[in-house]
Amino acid sequence: MEKNLRQGYVKVVPESPDDLWHLYNIIYRDDEVYAFTSRAIKSETEASRPKSGERVSAFMGVKVENVAWAKFLGKLRVHGIIIHAPDIIPTGAHHTISVSLNQPATIVKQNWQKHALDRLERASENETTLLIVSIDDEGYAIAETKQYGVEIRIEERIKLPGKHEAEKRQGATNEYFKRVQTSLAQIWKQSNHSIVIVGVGFVKNDFVTYIKDNAQEIAKSIVDVKSVNNGGTSGIYEALRSGVLLKAVHKMRVLEETEVMEEIMKRLGKGEGTVTYGLSDVENASMMGAVEKLVLADTMLRESEDEQRLRLEKIMRDVEHRNGTVTVLSTEHEAGSKLLALGGIAALLRFALYRS
Repeated sequence: MEKNLRQGYVKVVPESPDDLWHLYNIIYRDDEVYAFTSRAIKSETEASRPKSGERVSAFMGVKVENVAWAKFLGKLRVHGIIIHAPDIIPTGAHHTISVSLNQPATIVKQNWQKHALDRLERASENETTLLIVSIDDEGYAIAETKQYGVEIRIEERIKLPGKHEAEKRQGATNEYFKRVQTSLAQIWKQSNHSIVIVGVGFVKNDFVTYIKDNAQEIAKSIVDVKSVNNGGTSGIYEALRSGVLLKAVHKMRVLEETEVMEEIMKRLGKGEGTVTYGLSDVENASMMGAVEKLVLADTMLRESEDEQRLRLEKIMRDVEHRNGTVTVLSTEHEAGSKLLALGGIAALLRFALYRS
């Protein structure tokens, strides 16, 4: 809504769970957050019971101590010390502001880093969301892409009759496809998102034909059909890793994060010197001006103690100052988990440096 970096504040209105996720990743300890909230005020009259009180709504500000993302409740809980409130509410006390969808909030930082501002700018843009159906003859899964990863909406395992029982298999396959179509329709009707079908062999193609014959409106939303080596959830993550979804969507954050993590793992697997990981080695590479792309896990920024977070922020500033890029990876999907196994921070380098 508004940005004034001289005064250090940005005003935002989260419109989706993804927006709350982005705020969760840019609000740090010692930032200030202002929003309308409610607080119980204890009565001081003699006639009142000691625990009685009324809840009042007011515009308040807190100095942040910690932030919690209630993904399934659609709220961001910002806990800290009250630094701004009406006179009836004492400053210095602890309070939690619950930032909800469509509720304005103001975030104040002493220093807004480029990666945080870029993240807000990207979150303000409309981003393509996909439904991914991964299917084979042993089961299926349906997932929805989010900016923080993929959310598996449903997964079921089945066992079709063998190919030597052709008649039984055909009937069972039709029932199976009907079941998958019903599940897909329930999810698709909520959003009308584009659909990508991935799977093994002829099963995925037969399912697409079934959808075209029996659910023409859903069929119109199918934007791509791709082969992978697995069905179910494994097939979905394989599709993300292999990049087969790139034709359907080019700006989706989870794909970009998966792609950069695959490049890191590929270079590590080949023993190349143009990749490094771990805080000390990445810090050394940054001081030498070698970092082309810095990649760190979101939890590194949220959960680090002050001393380590200052080190991380200095590395990010140095990388950006030398025209490198910074990617904060979500730990809500597979790529983030791989990065955590490397210590939560890694870098692709402009020139080779070999670890001692």
